[in-house]
Amino acid sequence: MNSKKIVALHMTSIVFLMIFFPLFCNPFAMQKVRLGYLQSDLHQLAAFVALEKGFFQHEGLNITIGGIFKAGPEEMTAFASRDLDVGYVGEAPATVAVANKVADVKIVAQVNLEGSAIVVRRGSGITSLKDLVDKTAAVPGYAQVQDFLLRKALFQYNIPSKSVNVIIIKPPEMIPTLQTKQIDAFVAWEPYPAKAITKGIGEVLMYSGQIWPRHPCCVVVVDTQFLGKHPDVVRGLLRAHVKATHFIRENFEQASTIGTKYTGMDLETVKLAMKNIVYEFVPDEEGLLEYVTFLNRLGNIKVEDPGEFVKKIIDVTHLNRVLKE
Repeated sequence: MNSKKIVALHMTSIVFLMIFFPLFCNPFAMQKVRLGYLQSDLHQLAAFVALEKGFFQHEGLNITIGGIFKAGPEEMTAFASRDLDVGYVGEAPATVAVANKVADVKIVAQVNLEGSAIVVRRGSGITSLKDLVDKTAAVPGYAQVQDFLLRKALFQYNIPSKSVNVIIIKPPEMIPTLQTKQIDAFVAWEPYPAKAITKGIGEVLMYSGQIWPRHPCCVVVVDTQFLGKHPDVVRGLLRAHVKATHFIRENFEQASTIGTKYTGMDLETVKLAMKNIVYEFVPDEEGLLEYVTFLNRLGNIKVEDPGEFVKKIIDVTHLNRVLKE
């Protein structure tokens, strides 16, 4: 065999190994994972960072975007029809969907704490919660975290919740609706409060951290059947999620630039919004218990034992294993 054929054979072998060696070492490399997340939601920056920096790919995950949703209930409907395997979504819609047996998922990690705000129109004369009496405020959906935050704030200031006209508007439509004076206030997740500020349309009446310090918000949920069949895949995803969360904490500038790409917001808005968000991966069981108890009291869900429900919906087994590696 001449030298050219030998070189060609060696090159073919190298290319073969480059393509297929990772598959031999990583048994779930070809496992397709259908991922969902919320539209322009900066809370879910860890997902965007993991996608952009190749953290999912590094774990051998074949991530496909199964859906980008305007609100959490829409995403949970996709889980109900088995169109998603994994999702970055609000803890509230996930909880309601499981409690009402609409979807069967487990919370496997936290995504963020805080990160919402009550926003009023600039120049409206609304300077306190009491000024919202007889006014109209928009929330993304009833029984969602933002709805709870508004109710909790009103309760803290002894203001009857029925004294405020609360309606549902999807966050992408909140700022123009506020600008045209169809509503007097809205409660939304970032970056919508920050965008209202940078556009000169709104101002923050109260940040969610002032209402409920370090309150839980978005989580990573996994379809229960998928979790049972592919625990190694889920641990790979959690490794990527933890790595992305650390990246955000340690690389504010790079992370904010990635945030602009996935939210479509300008850099000034993204940086302002990120300062209102705590990026965290360890689930807050006590916070979820408070929320479940609230939903139970309102009648949005019917759970005999909120404590037992929280223990069943949260599964930190795989996250704990990843953190010990």
